[in-house]
Amino acid sequence: MRENHPGTAGKAGTDDRSSASVRPPRVLAWETTAACNLLCRHCRGSSTFKVPEGELNTAEAKKLLDDIRETGTPIIIMSGGEPLMRPDIFEIIQHGTDLGFRMTLATNGTLITPDVARKLKEAGVQRVAVSLDGRQPTHDAFRCQPGCFGRSLEGIENLKAAGIEFQINTTVSAFNINELEDVHRFVKEIGAVAHHFFFLVPTGRGSELTEFEITPEKYEEALEWLYRESRRSEIMIRPTCAPHYFRIMRQTAKKEGYEITQKTHGLDAMTKGCLGGISFGFISSTGEVNPCGYLPVSAGNVRRQSFKDIWENAEVFRNLRNADLYEGKCGACEYKRVCGGCRARAYAETGNYLAEEPLCSYIPISLQNASRNSEWSSERPPE
Repeated sequence: MRENHPGTAGKAGTDDRSSASVRPPRVLAWETTAACNLLCRHCRGSSTFKVPEGELNTAEAKKLLDDIRETGTPIIIMSGGEPLMRPDIFEIIQHGTDLGFRMTLATNGTLITPDVARKLKEAGVQRVAVSLDGRQPTHDAFRCQPGCFGRSLEGIENLKAAGIEFQINTTVSAFNINELEDVHRFVKEIGAVAHHFFFLVPTGRGSELTEFEITPEKYEEALEWLYRESRRSEIMIRPTCAPHYFRIMRQTAKKEGYEITQKTHGLDAMTKGCLGGISFGFISSTGEVNPCGYLPVSAGNVRRQSFKDIWENAEVFRNLRNADLYEGKCGACEYKRVCGGCRARAYAETGNYLAEEPLCSYIPISLQNASRNSEWSSERPPE
């Protein structure tokens, strides 16, 4: 059915945190506009060239940042659509910088001229994430615009000239899963500080691309490669919408006899899989607050209530913070507090964000034991 941190981590399958505790947000992605200059095949928001009615205006955008400041100083990701389609984007970024936020931008890179890069630097942008889903022509086909790859690279060069660090975001699907090693090699060559892999969640236009879906087995293979590469890569690798990575990390540690610590694994040791509604949140261009951009379940709207109230009290957030509510395999899994399954993918497939993750091939130990006991019982001769 189909309707973009910190914790503690120790030995495999253990976590003594309170799953229902409320923590300040650490990262917030804000869809500053749903308009975009591209028509990407997989677009989460089904963005078009037209600016939708009802988007937050400049005054409302600044007020939103003021309200978020009441919860702390999370990293703010200015996203879209394409955020550079918004004419007041530099003014909004400057306001966030003045409030003490680490302001970042997620873009397709094609609109970053030398002048735009200079303005981003002056407004205080700390990092820019540019989307590259493969080498040319893979990227151009994914983004549905010939020459898009070259224009994104020009934008990256303009960022470098302005002294702004950049990372690359790559959407992973069946369309490009066999090119991940090649694109990662290229990302290192062009000087990115990090490479984030976003495993496709079937939402927006992406929900129509059944041929883009990868199998659970391919998903597992890709994450195993990512983990091996993260141990030797010179730049940070981060999987997104791929919480199984943190199970694989702990399984490998257990198998090889070492403990996961911040010294051995950096920030990966201090985070978990699905963070939607726990330390990460998403705000739409019209003010709707969601656990993430791929999970379109509203927690409230900032035009009707404060962001702080939504973050601390929304039912969907309370549910997501309680791993004991997870259902199916996820509910029975010994890794549920460090993985959690992709709640957005569960929702896209079943309409229930607490259902089990549909792309997970792992069978929890408790279910393995139950299956063995059932087989043993059925094989016993009658007394």
